[in-house]
Amino acid sequence: MEIYSNQIDEAIRIMKEVAAWGRNKGFCIWRDEWLTKEELITMDAQPENFYIGKIDGVAVCAFILQWRDSEYWPDAKDEAVYLHKLCVRREFAGQNMTRFTIEAIRQLCKEKGIRYIRLDTSLDEKVVRKIYLKLGFKIVDIIDYPNGRSAALYELEV
Repeated sequence: MEIYSNQIDEAIRIMKEVAAWGRNKGFCIWRDEWLTKEELITMDAQPENFYIGKIDGVAVCAFILQWRDSEYWPDAKDEAVYLHKLCVRREFAGQNMTRFTIEAIRQLCKEKGIRYIRLDTSLDEKVVRKIYLKLGFKIVDIIDYPNGRSAALYELEV
């Protein structure tokens, strides 16, 4: 898999495609109004942080890869990349695309001398948790919110 940065329009299109599928299946996933440039571009996530992954020239996934994450990892040193909104297009589901994506990100990290890949998900996301733990991520912290929900912070050493 090859990954390409600065792909905001195509990345958001893929995120919306995957989110629509998830909502149709009854999953608690992002609403379309959250998947806009206005909502997704932040101080930490600029257009160049939006990636797509391609195999044989076909876009198979999208994600945001940030060099800092002041929301979930505010005290972290510059030793990690922060992965958000990883989406695999449904026609490529079940074909190890998440593993291929993580390996491509891992290679990018090695080239840049970065030690960790970090991400966050809802603690309730059992399927997602199983996927990331199987790929070698470890839960390094849990954030409990006043509304009773919790987020899990994951880390993978490159």
